[in-house]
Amino acid sequence: MADISRPARPVILGQNQYGKAENRVVKITRDGATHHIKDLNVSVALSGDMDEVHYSGSNANVLPTDTTKNTVYAFAKEHGIESAEQFGIHLARHFVTSQEPIHRARIRIEEYAWERIEASDANSRFSGSDEVKHSFVRKGQETRLTQITYDGERWEVVSGLKDLVVMNSTNSEFWGYVKDKYTTLKEAYDRILATEVSGRWRFNWTDDEQRMPHWEKSYEQVKKHMLQAFAETYSLSLQQTLYQMGSRIINHRSEIDEVRFSLPNKHHFLVDLEPFGLKNDNEVYFAADRPYGLIEATVLRDGCEAKIPVDLTNL
Repeated sequence: MADISRPARPVILGQNQYGKAENRVVKITRDGATHHIKDLNVSVALSGDMDEVHYSGSNANVLPTDTTKNTVYAFAKEHGIESAEQFGIHLARHFVTSQEPIHRARIRIEEYAWERIEASDANSRFSGSDEVKHSFVRKGQETRLTQITYDGERWEVVSGLKDLVVMNSTNSEFWGYVKDKYTTLKEAYDRILATEVSGRWRFNWTDDEQRMPHWEKSYEQVKKHMLQAFAETYSLSLQQTLYQMGSRIINHRSEIDEVRFSLPNKHHFLVDLEPFGLKNDNEVYFAADRPYGLIEATVLRDGCEAKIPVDLTNL
């Protein structure tokens, strides 16, 4: 029987943070008649000497979340938005260095891309304007991501993307796998390989003494190498393709030490057309949205430590 006379173990506060999430900011840069768009969704999380607000409700060390929201919009004007990473670095540095109780800032940003609408050759004649340089259509390929964390001394920048759907209509096989009494899947020697890429990569830039990466160029190059690896790998498994995608990035981008992918296998099954007297020669497929295989792995530069969370939903 428990000793009810023993005092209970005291309750203590664990990890905590606060801030304003999902601040949507659109910055238009006007270069004469040519306009440029940066469209971001910015989430701010701050932590530090915040015990008392939890224990007693004292707000003496609390910077209001409304203030963090206002800072996002003010910084879009004061600093501009050269890149999602650079904008997040400005914000993180500001919150940690301007507020003594704040010891750590984490900035998460989603970026939505836009591309310029190409006007017809006869545009100016009919509209009465010069060449159209201010009309855009939202790109639908992927959402760009970044997370910047700063503790006053060291930086951690993890960037990435999600919702990038890719497909190889051939050059993919799947056979030689373990079979037991529940296995019904037939071996495939020519199949569709499709996935919706969710990826994160960690930069080895960690302090202000180092040369900062060119964030925009880095993103475009990482995406290029990732897609080239997907297209050029003759795949015997999605795991093999994932490893090649990560390896290509590590081998070509010296500023990146770690890549983590979460790749759902977007299954395409051949439709049985024999009941209709038709032969299906790898032409007609049923696209199944669920259930789906989910392949996840981290690819590292040799000698480096994995730091990207295994569960990407934490980013």
